[in-house]
Amino acid sequence: MTEEIRKTLRDSAAMRWTALLLLALAMFCAYIFVDILSPIKDLMLTQRGWDSTAFGTMQGSETFLNVFVFFLIFAGIILDKMGVRFTAVLSGAVMLFGALIKYYAVSESFIGSGMEAWFTAHLNYIPGFDELGVSPFYEGMPASAKVAAIGFMIFGCGTEMGGITVSRGIVKWFKGREMALAMGSEMALARLGVATCMIFSPFFAKLGGSIDVSRSVAFGVVLLCIALIMIIVYFFMDKKLDSQTHEEEEKDDPFKISDLGKILSSQGFWLVSLLCVLYYSAIFPFQKYAVNMLQCNLTFTAVPEDSFWASSSVTIVQYVIMIIVAAGAFASNFQKDKVRRVLFTVASVVALVVYCYMGYMRQSAESIFAVFPLLAVGITPILGNYVDHKGKAATMLVLGSLLLIFCHLTFAFILPQFKGSELGGVVVAYVTILVLGASFSLVPAALWPSVPKLVEPKIIGSAYALIFWIQNIGLWLFPLLIGKVLDKTNPNVTDPTQLNYTWPLVMLAMLGVAAFFIGLYLKVIDKRKGIGLEEPNIK
Repeated sequence: MTEEIRKTLRDSAAMRWTALLLLALAMFCAYIFVDILSPIKDLMLTQRGWDSTAFGTMQGSETFLNVFVFFLIFAGIILDKMGVRFTAVLSGAVMLFGALIKYYAVSESFIGSGMEAWFTAHLNYIPGFDELGVSPFYEGMPASAKVAAIGFMIFGCGTEMGGITVSRGIVKWFKGREMALAMGSEMALARLGVATCMIFSPFFAKLGGSIDVSRSVAFGVVLLCIALIMIIVYFFMDKKLDSQTHEEEEKDDPFKISDLGKILSSQGFWLVSLLCVLYYSAIFPFQKYAVNMLQCNLTFTAVPEDSFWASSSVTIVQYVIMIIVAAGAFASNFQKDKVRRVLFTVASVVALVVYCYMGYMRQSAESIFAVFPLLAVGITPILGNYVDHKGKAATMLVLGSLLLIFCHLTFAFILPQFKGSELGGVVVAYVTILVLGASFSLVPAALWPSVPKLVEPKIIGSAYALIFWIQNIGLWLFPLLIGKVLDKTNPNVTDPTQLNYTWPLVMLAMLGVAAFFIGLYLKVIDKRKGIGLEEPNIK
């Protein structure tokens, strides 16, 4: 029997990490599509007539069905009843279907079509949702934004389903092995999707000297096709593993209404849930507006069209350097030899400086914000390892809140002071963006491993499902709020690069303030009740 177990795919490091790579690359592609329009918000106004309210409403629609139709709960039930393999393929197909609808909405073929006329005249009033103030559409919303929102809703269902399934798949393949490292690695790779999106979405939209925003979405659709193929390959690997171990596919306990009482009666659970929604609401909605915020607060000089910095090749070069930064920073964490660890770190830092220089020379807001996940890739394994062996999870959450406040207030009040100073503004932007990315790394390292300490093991699946649902409320609400605040505070501004972002950024900073006080209170509760949040995960 021992000999048989040794020969399973799971016991082969190469196969184990291949399975992880397939899942991580699928989520990498999904992360790219999530923010595919974020770096070209200004173009959506000039090319499709989307003001900030329309843009924010569409961006917030990603989580609409998960929040108000409780699709997250249904996704958990599907995962429980049908297993990891089926749910993974289903999530990939749903993401692709929603993406195709969004592509059609922003394509040239939609303009002037009967579909555009119908959506212009309809869905201006949704009974019930309008009265509650949570309608995904509104009167006067561009038809293309309405259809894009419908596609994004469907895509969002697939994304959340995929996220739950990937986590379950990692547990299956890495249980009793390098599970924390595997989860951190998956998250690090997936977050590179944000940087990839920031670099390539504007590249495709402006390719060949003509502007076509649908090319950016088409790029995302192609990647989702590749993601579905990788999920199907994983399907057969996972099926082979079960045939070798003669085990039934692992499934989560079903979500039960009776579990709610046990979960909701936990004060610690509520504090962690509130921290989660505050953190994620201050980060993910911000990503959707960050490039436009930089365009409004930095002074850029047009790059001569015949220069290297305006060419298509510079995008590829800069992306390769970005990969070197991420790979070097991530690999340095796993070098036992001190000399090799230092070499990897130095190579990563040098490549980061080169990347930042290229971003400055390109005079490009999107390539500047693309550094957001790079520092996080390098320090996420460090933070996860520290929490595993040293603890201090609640303290990390408080620290993350302080960094969050600092960054958003810097964007709101300090960065605008450097407008007119090309180099000074870019330096402030780079430093603040990197620190913001680092603060976000504290959340998965400290928050998610804390949940099992707050609820009974048999209801952990239900607890996570409820946290995800609460989190999605913020991810739906704040993109919409940012757009509305922008339009209210910039009533006569027609140039999308001249908006004043002060009040939206202050609003996001206030989320950090709330998270800070909740984090402090969580430390008090932890000390009083002995929950163990400050204790190491590995004892």
